[in-house]
Amino acid sequence: MFTLEEIPESRIAYLRHTGPYGAANRILMERLKSWAAAHDLLRADTAVLGIARDDPARTPPDACRYDTCLLVADGAEIRGPEIREGRLAGGRHAVLAVAHTGEALGQAWAGLFANLAAHGFAFDGARPVLERYRPSLLARHLCEICVPVH
Repeated sequence: MFTLEEIPESRIAYLRHTGPYGAANRILMERLKSWAAAHDLLRADTAVLGIARDDPARTPPDACRYDTCLLVADGAEIRGPEIREGRLAGGRHAVLAVAHTGEALGQAWAGLFANLAAHGFAFDGARPVLERYRPSLLARHLCEICVPVH
């Protein structure tokens, strides 16, 4: 079942992988967390976000982009040759907690948009879907899919 959450617009630091979605995303996430820890940006409650920028049904696997992000304060310095800076569009999101396994995430993604429609939500395609990894949920082997909705 979904919950609704207003996610604020935020500044992000991120790394991007271009290529097939999968194991490389996990490696990218570990690299970002190592960078954040070295720059004192990783706290016990820091959430890491994953953003699949392309639909693999419409984009060739070698061209799919995946960003691994951290929310950072507007005044924080972002340094690093591979680290990019951007903004995360805020707004209303339907949030679904999912078991943190490849199989569970795959199943959740497969039925995601039909499930939204069945509950009266309209997907806002102008904003990206987020995978959110919060330490408190990861300790229970859960993560979240945050879908922008109207």
